Amino acid sequence: MSSDVLITQEVVEKTGLNMEEYAEIKKCLGREPNYTELGMFSAMWSEHCSYKNSRPVLKLFPTKGKQVIQGPGENAGIVDIGSGLGVVFKIESHNHPSAVEPYAASATGGGGCVRDIFTMGARPVALLDSLRLGTLKTERVKFLFKNIIKGFTDYANVAEIPVAGGEIYFDESFEGNPLVNAMTVGIVKRKDIVKARATGVGNLVLIVGGGTGRDGVEGAAFASSGLDEDSAKKSSAVAIGDPHMGKILREACLELMQKKLVLGMQDMGAAGLTCSICETSHKASTGIEIDISLVPRREEGMNAYEVMLSESQERMLVIVDKNKLDKVKAVFRKWKVPVDVIGRVSNDGMVRVKEYGEVVAEVPASALVKAPVYYRKTRRPKYLSKVNKFNPLSVKEPGNLNTSLLALLSNPSIASKAWVFKHADPKVAKNILLGPGSDAGVIAVSGTKKAVAVTTDCNSAYLFLDPFKGGAIAVSEAARNLVCSGAKPLAITDGINFGNPKNPEVFWQFRQAALGISKACRALNTPVVSGNVSFNNENPKGSVDPTPIIGMVGLIKDRKNITTQYFKAAGDVILLLGRTKAELGGSAYLKTVHGLKKGRAPNIDMNLEKKAQLVTLEAIEKGLIQSAHDCSEGGLAVALAECCISNPKKRLGAIVDVSQSRLRKDALLFSESQSRIILSAKPKNVKKILAIAGKNKAPVAVIGTVRGKNLIINKSIKLSVEKLYKAWHGAIEKKLKS
Repeated sequence: MSSDVLITQEVVEKTGLNMEEYAEIKKCLGREPNYTELGMFSAMWSEHCSYKNSRPVLKLFPTKGKQVIQGPGENAGIVDIGSGLGVVFKIESHNHPSAVEPYAASATGGGGCVRDIFTMGARPVALLDSLRLGTLKTERVKFLFKNIIKGFTDYANVAEIPVAGGEIYFDESFEGNPLVNAMTVGIVKRKDIVKARATGVGNLVLIVGGGTGRDGVEGAAFASSGLDEDSAKKSSAVAIGDPHMGKILREACLELMQKKLVLGMQDMGAAGLTCSICETSHKASTGIEIDISLVPRREEGMNAYEVMLSESQERMLVIVDKNKLDKVKAVFRKWKVPVDVIGRVSNDGMVRVKEYGEVVAEVPASALVKAPVYYRKTRRPKYLSKVNKFNPLSVKEPGNLNTSLLALLSNPSIASKAWVFKHADPKVAKNILLGPGSDAGVIAVSGTKKAVAVTTDCNSAYLFLDPFKGGAIAVSEAARNLVCSGAKPLAITDGINFGNPKNPEVFWQFRQAALGISKACRALNTPVVSGNVSFNNENPKGSVDPTPIIGMVGLIKDRKNITTQYFKAAGDVILLLGRTKAELGGSAYLKTVHGLKKGRAPNIDMNLEKKAQLVTLEAIEKGLIQSAHDCSEGGLAVALAECCISNPKKRLGAIVDVSQSRLRKDALLFSESQSRIILSAKPKNVKKILAIAGKNKAPVAVIGTVRGKNLIINKSIKLSVEKLYKAWHGAIEKKLKS
């Protein structure tokens, strides 16, 4: 084996490895690695591919349940929805690339997640995004925001994958280091599930799809390091997507799997060809031998290192029976998708890479996929003592609470995301029964009366103040959003976004968040079936706020039970499930009106949470509910305003009385106490709803009526629905133009 690069300590550390890891590599090989092999280890032992820092903590998550068909360890998780069908779903991050090349990176983030889904044999049916950026005060953040949205939606439109929902938050913590997470959902017949296995010695290894270029080389290592001033020069670490190729590649692969011509399949995402060949062979306890001179290339002069680590998009590794190659090629010919035989399955457990017959890399597959595992130190962050000590009720109550409500509604994190979702092509949304604009997106399950509800959720401010509570709340709110849409929550995928894991304070945040997520998942029976970890999300000012995105799916047994958040008719009665306490710590009100991110995060009582969800779902399934909406950012006043103004066809006012003398007016209106749901119902159904709540021992109160053209809350709020709508609807576009 030849190599023209001398391996020095500087070279090793430049790849993201340390000298202890290099010593372990030499031990695995029984010799010095060459430069190509070093690059393969660098990619596979990066946090992005190996979870070497997070693995011990990820073991805290519950991953099993009667509904789980496939848990963590494959390209995506799968849960059972009956009728021989499963929902396949996964969340992925593209944070660092999006800070450098926002358009290309956000496009490939969504596209890569789509491939994770159809690799399993599932047809992708929806995309969701979950974004965190700095405030819309600087031209740089506006540029990032516009291009991230355009990249994400342009890819989705051409690839014909509808956007079903998502969430966007803006905070100074994310200046210079945006978080760009994409979630994809698909439907699969259980009998058609395909896994990433290189089975059958002598069977053929194919590379299909786009050509291999230098884009994305070292992408996994880039994603596993921090952002610094040199990051802007690393655009070569960002892969460039081709949505048209993505679409025809998807269709060709799905047809191939339906015809039972695939033995194993793997997306070439992070670490490209290296990852796909070592993972598929290791999982099958086989080996793979390839010749990279057979890999079609888009650029001249590429060396073995570049070919093996390229993350060029729209490429798949496919394992097929050597006797069925002609049938396989016929399918790809039909869809005009390039296909090349590059190797075969072996039986020696080795990943052997040749170029024109000469061996350029030879590594045990097990060595590549079994990175060292680190048990990092933890330490409670020093800042918490100061910020948690702050009493939000020490701030002066505003003289005009109408002004406060309008300010909250025009906060870009709360305001309508219509500007974002108008970029999505409605023509591709054939199976979307409920798109962006309510508590969850809802997707039809073809051939049945069922539907799947999907959402992404996380309040980073809560995790900044208390990562344990914040993690539990993220899961609970996601479940609440699904229940408000008429769905029973099934399982989650997590997009973990934190700072440097070597920092004990960051790792403490991560572990506490994982414990909170685990507690809520167990309480709500929503196991973790897939996910992604992104560490080193930092800018020169420090770490981003801890942000474990929760992507959740739920089942609506009958489409007639689909429920939306907005009021339906004058005369309907408004009810409030749950209890309101003076919990303003970490609230949108405290940040928007007073400029403070302090206090204690709201408490979360999982028993109360379960009760509120059980009552809501039972009432919906019995046809008693007109609308249901989760109380979250901005509290009761914002939730009521959204109920009044989010109906795209008809805006309705409400008169509400929630007088509670023990609470200050601003606390009553804007507290973010958890486990609260606003319901509306026809008057004749109110007693039945109260009975269901009584049976479940859930606190509930009748608080008002849908009526008129104003939102009136006690004597504190009186605003026309048109004024509320104007503040809420155009806020983001206004910020972008300012």
